[in-house]
Amino acid sequence: MRLVERLGELWQYRELIYSLVVRDLKARYKNSVLGIAWSWLNPLMMMVVYTVVFNVLAGHSGISDYPVFILSALLPWNLFATSVAQATDSIVGAASLVKKVYFPREALPFSVVLGNAVNFLIALPVFFGLALAMGRPITAWALLLPLILIIQLAFTAGIGLITSTLNVFYRDTRLIMNVLLMAWFFLTPIFYPITRVPEQYTVWGVTLNPRVWLRRVNPMASIIASYRDILYWGAPTGWDFLLRTAVTSLAVLVAGYVFFLHYSPRFGEEV
Repeated sequence: MRLVERLGELWQYRELIYSLVVRDLKARYKNSVLGIAWSWLNPLMMMVVYTVVFNVLAGHSGISDYPVFILSALLPWNLFATSVAQATDSIVGAASLVKKVYFPREALPFSVVLGNAVNFLIALPVFFGLALAMGRPITAWALLLPLILIIQLAFTAGIGLITSTLNVFYRDTRLIMNVLLMAWFFLTPIFYPITRVPEQYTVWGVTLNPRVWLRRVNPMASIIASYRDILYWGAPTGWDFLLRTAVTSLAVLVAGYVFFLHYSPRFGEEV
């Protein structure tokens, strides 16, 4: 089935995707006392931990309003990491459904990403409230937030399609991704500004620009830096990197989708 035809079929199943997203949101905090309030408390508690560890203990005191600084990157990172981790297990976790009922299998990882995107939007007021409370102005550049979010969702969905496929055939994928996501976290400018990455580093006699290559090799570095530019610094910088990342994200999404569609007919017998 051609990609365009599959997209048309996926659109016909949009109500299923909507139902899966709603189900995920309802199940996320089911039987919890605070319910949806955890969408606000969880990033706040993580922000406090990272602020104490990286600002107080590690001594990054040169960064003003560090809680706002860390939260501007932590929220989108949580969206990415949680989406990839859950999408990786989405097909195997729904084995009984995959075996019994026909539907576009990509609806499962897509619904995971969309559900976490909704959770991200729910948590955003926490950032804006904290920024205003600390006297950090929110500029008109924040209106570009949807653009960056779309780019991130495209990249995240592409990675999720690839890892969910691999996890069907190699169950170690989920465990490996947990380790990779931890390493990915430290290689992304979340608790440190990307300007802290040196512009020159010589290895084996070759001089490189780690700051440039970090953003080229790691799309999340460019995405996180773009969030921080408009939410923390209040003005965009390095939009050329974001445009390249947009192209990369689209390429990853298309490649991931093609990869997923190639192996999806075998999911029923493998899960």
